[in-house]
Amino acid sequence: MSSTTGFRIPAGGGELSHRRIPKRKAVLAGAGAVGIAAAAVLLPHANASQSGSGSGPEADPRTLSAAAAQDLVSELGPQLGDAYAGAYYDAQKQQVVVNVVGDSNSVIVQVNEAGAVARPVENSMGQLKAAADTLAEKAAVPGTAWAVDPRTNQLLVTADRTVAGDDWNRLESTVKSLGSGMARIQKSAGVFKPFLEGGDAIFGGGSRCSLGFNVTTGDGQPGFLTAGHCGVADDQWSEDPNGAPIGTVQAATFPGEGDFALVTYDDPATVAPGTVDLGNGQTLDIVGADDAAVGQEVFRMGSTTGLNSGQVTGLNATVNYPEGTVTGLIQTNVCAEPGDSGGALFTRDGAAIGLTSGGSGDCTSGGETFFQPVTTALAAVGAEITTGDGGDGGGAADQGQGQQQDGQDQGQGDQDGQDQQQEGQNQDGQDQQEGQNQDGQDQQQGGFDGT
Repeated sequence: MSSTTGFRIPAGGGELSHRRIPKRKAVLAGAGAVGIAAAAVLLPHANASQSGSGSGPEADPRTLSAAAAQDLVSELGPQLGDAYAGAYYDAQKQQVVVNVVGDSNSVIVQVNEAGAVARPVENSMGQLKAAADTLAEKAAVPGTAWAVDPRTNQLLVTADRTVAGDDWNRLESTVKSLGSGMARIQKSAGVFKPFLEGGDAIFGGGSRCSLGFNVTTGDGQPGFLTAGHCGVADDQWSEDPNGAPIGTVQAATFPGEGDFALVTYDDPATVAPGTVDLGNGQTLDIVGADDAAVGQEVFRMGSTTGLNSGQVTGLNATVNYPEGTVTGLIQTNVCAEPGDSGGALFTRDGAAIGLTSGGSGDCTSGGETFFQPVTTALAAVGAEITTGDGGDGGGAADQGQGQQQDGQDQGQGDQDGQDQQQEGQNQDGQDQQEGQNQDGQDQQQGGFDGT
């Protein structure tokens, strides 16, 4: 695969295309894949600056990138102990808001001195967890989900359109029993289901899923992560329907404590690139793995709907699929559809965040979606994320660097890139060059701009 790095997502995100993308191809060569211990990775504090002195409760909060905000919360949360009640990222102000309980002024001072905004709230994390446990015990009916929403200091409980009659009454009465201000219910117009479909990307057992991120296993084998419900659907996966297998499932979790699977490439000489395919011959280098933060801007790539964006709306979400309950997921408002399962959730600077699990709705009407955290999956299977050649620059690199890398520009597409370009030309009877000439369509897809 040719790796065209150096593309940026405009600050506004832009309109994102739902066109299908050419299927991903592993690159065969003799060199080994490069990986890093993703569970321990802290992304660089890019775009972080100190706008105030941080010397007291009235100090101005720091202006932070989403990655730097997550680092700050990871350090500050354990220090606050029981006073910590969650946190979220205010993307508009580029600030971290930390919820605190109790009347200790010293805690507020500590939060402010760290550069965050202290916000007094009523519900502690312990109380919210207890409420979630009650829901799991009394109201775990198919078609329901819940996650902590730190912006409201409540549990956000979602019920899809299948929840009715006795199930609805059971859910509603359980939420009321938690007490005022502890949880709220919202209705979804769709149906919660894993986004598995039986056509492009990876195929197994008559089903279609999406490859998430390439990894290196603990014993040095190349492989990739995808959704667990894809891993339990079949133990071998190929690039084409009914094609020769390219990978074998080594571990899969679904339902239960996550939705992830590790697949190793059958050819040990496979060099799987540390990039995400953005469509139209564009890729983004992966620089590492990181945890999600509520309010964070994220992007999702899938084989059905291509590139789409949105925000993280909840963490540690529980989803009651018809197949069973899955815990520990990321909740977002990024759309997805069947066949997108296992696809990559990432940030504009190339941090691997999640794997598409399921949800409701589609990319016309929207809906709620859930993702397996990448850091948790990597820790569980003992693998390291594979990073791109331009991992230190990622999506923040300028266009000129992207043009110069390895002496290739987007238009060349030589060797393996020619194969990828030809696939893009044949798809839907429209060649890639035409797509570039039609109103700048190729530059707009997914909100990435390049040359």
